[in-house]
Amino acid sequence: MILLLCLAAWQSTSGLYIYAKAELAQILISQAWHQTLEKQALNPNTRHSSTQIQPWAWADTWPVARLVFPGSEKELMVLSGASGRVLAFGPGYLQSSAYPGKSGNTVIVGHRDTHFSLLRDLQPGQFIVLETLDGSKVNYQVIETLILDESQTGILSETDTMVLTLITCYPFDAIVPGGRLRYAVIAEPAWL
Repeated sequence: MILLLCLAAWQSTSGLYIYAKAELAQILISQAWHQTLEKQALNPNTRHSSTQIQPWAWADTWPVARLVFPGSEKELMVLSGASGRVLAFGPGYLQSSAYPGKSGNTVIVGHRDTHFSLLRDLQPGQFIVLETLDGSKVNYQVIETLILDESQTGILSETDTMVLTLITCYPFDAIVPGGRLRYAVIAEPAWL
């Protein structure tokens, strides 16, 4: 009986650790984001690569954008890269896609059970604000949500116009992580 209680406590603590780490990371990343904006404001002609401020000393990523979801008052710091290690701390910018705020298809991915759990509530017509490293903001409006197999990569294709594509695993309440299904939110620039 004591062994079962210890095992249950260990499992609960492990699960809470993942969420606590994700939330704490967003605080540290937010501080790095504000430092980046200050550095960029002092040197507006610098390239993005020279304004990379890591949120902690051993981080192999840095903030590249901020997503704000009006109505929910939720904001997420977006990190450079989309590796599993990056996604443990926040949504990640897929580097093969258009740079945030630039023309083309900007793809941002995140975990369904932490940062991108809010995607399940987004509906066509709702707004997303993307703030870029130069401090400018692009207002996007959700035009559609899709459930796709991971082999359907057409949503990653480059476009001639600005598009924001947010992707996470699906279903949201899956007990077993992974799986072949993806949930995508497609948004286009719009006026708030």
